[in-house]
Amino acid sequence: MIELAVGIFNGIGIGSVLLMAALGLAIVFGLMGVINLAHGELMMLGAYATFVVQNLFRDLDAGDAVFGLYIFVALPVAFLVSALAGLILERGVIRFLYGRPLETLLATWGVSLILRQLVRSVNWLLAIAIVLFCALFFGGSWLLRRRPNWEGMKAWAIAILLPLSLAISGLAGWGMSGVEALATPWFGPRNVDVTAPPWLRGGIEVGIYQLPYSRVFIIVLTVLCLLGIYWFFNRSDWGLRIRAVTQNRDMSACLGIPTSTVDALTFALGSGLAGIAGCAITLLGSVGPNVGQNYIVDTFMVVVVGGVGNMFGAILAALAIGVSTYLLGSGALARLFDDINSLQFIAEFLRFFTSTSMARVMVFALIIAFLQVKPSGIFPQKGRTAEL
Repeated sequence: MIELAVGIFNGIGIGSVLLMAALGLAIVFGLMGVINLAHGELMMLGAYATFVVQNLFRDLDAGDAVFGLYIFVALPVAFLVSALAGLILERGVIRFLYGRPLETLLATWGVSLILRQLVRSVNWLLAIAIVLFCALFFGGSWLLRRRPNWEGMKAWAIAILLPLSLAISGLAGWGMSGVEALATPWFGPRNVDVTAPPWLRGGIEVGIYQLPYSRVFIIVLTVLCLLGIYWFFNRSDWGLRIRAVTQNRDMSACLGIPTSTVDALTFALGSGLAGIAGCAITLLGSVGPNVGQNYIVDTFMVVVVGGVGNMFGAILAALAIGVSTYLLGSGALARLFDDINSLQFIAEFLRFFTSTSMARVMVFALIIAFLQVKPSGIFPQKGRTAEL
């Protein structure tokens, strides 16, 4: 029973990461109706931001006391990096595709591929080329917008600025390609390790088992995120505006609520929560370009099983999926039936799923069976939102 309790605790730790990621996805998918397949890559950006902050603190060489504080700096940095990436994604791609779920699905899938390849190959040359392109293209567009006849010249201005900016930035990058220091990738395709702060190493002794401090920290962080999101949506002005736009966009616009700004803020908030989840997963293992893909399917399942847009349903679904996956994959559930002779066949059946991949297969099968009974999730939408 102690092993089962420890397994449930570890499963809650995994479920907490899923819940943090699902909170962002529920905001974007549940409240805006956008299927964002790049959500896992936003988690990846948060994880790499944590890696960069860790290296900066390590370079300070100020001792373990100072190094142990990097996690408190990494959390807001990961939030801001992912939120900024989400804001750029919404302003540059998503806002043109609202109400077109298939196109949004394909566009965000393409963005996820781009972000993964960007992390593998980004270096100073690429960064300089991107900054130069943005300065030329967006700076030129900003200057031309000040002209009174901008609408009439917009089409040909973009047709000239875009290839010209690409050509100049490409030539600048090619001209500096001989400098080896600039051409060295920042991260590369291999996984990188993030060292936990000294005060998060070890754990609470429970018999022969141990409850890791890192998982306790993740659970506490998730609770704080839940409280923060609840306060934001129920007490802040912008949270109330988001809820109003979600319920009736046209009426909200008539009342003077800037719906376009609300869309951008909502997407940035959901993306920032993905960044915090990415910071949390660095405490569970190494970080690589594909780390987000390990969580994105489970995160979607949390949103669907809990009920689209329902926070309490997402909590129950995340904990159920996390605990079930860990208990099956670790074999703790199978060992529970080993001591009961009449239930040996159940132990043998569960032992077949004693691996992470097979445990996920079993959990997905259970989710499919559950959705046959309750296709709208644990807490389905009601009222006007459910009719749309």
